Amino acid sequence: MSRISIHGEWSSRMAFILAATGSAVGLGNIWKFPYMAGQYGGGAFVITYLLCVIIICLPVMMAEVMLGKRGKSSPINSMQHLAEETKQSKLWVLLGWSGAIAGFLILSYYSVIAGWALAYVPELASGTFSAVKNMPSTEIAPFVDSIFNSLVENPVKLISWHTGFIIITMIMVAGGVKGGLERAVTFMMPALFIVLLVLVGYAMSTPDFMQGFHFMFNINFENLLYPNCNEQACELSGDGLLAAMGQAFFSLSLGMGSIMVYGAYLPKDASVSKVTTAVVFADTSVAILAGLIIFPIVFSNGLEPGAGVGLVFKTLPIAFGQMPFGTLFGTLFFVLLVLAALSSSISLIEPVVAWLVETGKFTRITASILSGMVVWLVGLTTVFSFNIWSEFKPLGGLNLFELIDYLTSNIMLPLSGLLIAIFVGWLMKKTIVAEELNSSSFSFGYRIWYFLLRYITPFGVSIVFLNAIGVFS
Repeated sequence: MSRISIHGEWSSRMAFILAATGSAVGLGNIWKFPYMAGQYGGGAFVITYLLCVIIICLPVMMAEVMLGKRGKSSPINSMQHLAEETKQSKLWVLLGWSGAIAGFLILSYYSVIAGWALAYVPELASGTFSAVKNMPSTEIAPFVDSIFNSLVENPVKLISWHTGFIIITMIMVAGGVKGGLERAVTFMMPALFIVLLVLVGYAMSTPDFMQGFHFMFNINFENLLYPNCNEQACELSGDGLLAAMGQAFFSLSLGMGSIMVYGAYLPKDASVSKVTTAVVFADTSVAILAGLIIFPIVFSNGLEPGAGVGLVFKTLPIAFGQMPFGTLFGTLFFVLLVLAALSSSISLIEPVVAWLVETGKFTRITASILSGMVVWLVGLTTVFSFNIWSEFKPLGGLNLFELIDYLTSNIMLPLSGLLIAIFVGWLMKKTIVAEELNSSSFSFGYRIWYFLLRYITPFGVSIVFLNAIGVFS
């Protein structure tokens, strides 16, 4: 059955690779991956992460792209078409809805966090953090904390940056597949890699580049398996392994509908395996390069690599404030964060915009404006969670931001990934799957992928899901 996307197609295979890489590359690669590697010992975490990407995540990503390529619509309508085609229950459309809603909810708080990075660009560019050079060591941390707190505790400031980020996102999405999405990523992704390489070059000039390199690639599984060491004893824990598996899954934007809808814009003759492998390679490269930037800077300034979520917004500004040319390279670093966030944000909203257009009731511009307004409104819950509603914790001691984050990241995404693996691996006809992959069902590569998707991936994703909801606690 041949379908044609009403939204148009990518002009080339490279356009899809740039777009899907942009969807996968985000704050998680540049902000989260380095601090998680720092917390779990560096090299052992990195090698575990890479193995999980290849064995668990790549098969799911290929399956999700293939579903979009076959359905040629938004995730919602693609799953409706494919459920009918495979004579499965109409309830499979809920997989499409789950991905689209998850991406929508994630963008509502993602735009607020991205607004922090946007707000830090003028702070770094104006040399605000250079003041730490002349401060007593006891005053530096309180000074940097005060700048961050003055941002997140001020709802007016947060709303302003949140609004600006949503407006930029909607302008890009409103232009359509070629005029908006493709044009945006064609500029942003090369710019992102150029900034990355410039910062890596700078990191190589720091005194402790080799220490940072060694930290990233020295494989010591004791640090991964015994993350809770103290002076009395070391406790064996699987937290590091599960964290690496979870980071690999979530860093590739799986289960959000983004990869499926981008797959819908692939030309019929495009090789799913080749483009997906290229995306996974590019996404993983960004995470590794981010570590090679951050850890040498951290070690050269005597800072703590396992500083946690404050590594980017509290720890690194101290380093940029003290180092030569710190104003320039600090500004470039936060520009990098903004570019990464924008490339992800346009993919998070695209499934909903595409579905609205497919209803026939909205033009792309009106669908983009409507979606942007709703995301902006939902995002206010995250804005207020850091200030005027910080004490409002309606469920499990979580504020509204933490609740949305928990629901999407810990439940909706792994569940969607598991269902994708089941639908493609167990319910779709092998002939259809092979046809969309442009592969023979008898080829060696296809058989390996199919085995991983049917058996290994569901097991791995189930472990992540069960851990996330506290079964192993």
